[in-house]
Amino acid sequence: MLEAAREAGAKRWSDFLAIVPDQLRDARVGELRAVTLRARAAYGPKDSIRESLPADVTEPFLDALDRLRKTLAREISER
Repeated sequence: MLEAAREAGAKRWSDFLAIVPDQLRDARVGELRAVTLRARAAYGPKDSIRESLPADVTEPFLDALDRLRKTLAREISER
């Protein structure tokens, strides 16, 4: 999605997304929830990344974020 934002010239979204890959890769499990919430904020009701990038890019990322959030919630509840 970051690459698509850069190719589309969507500077705001490329700036927003620039740190997400590193955060998803490097964050501890306890920090991942905050990372997913921040990334999920790109899909806001008033200002959404969906308005700037195609669905074939935005929707798979949204699905992956939601799956990760559910997995994290399950992990936390099992502790």
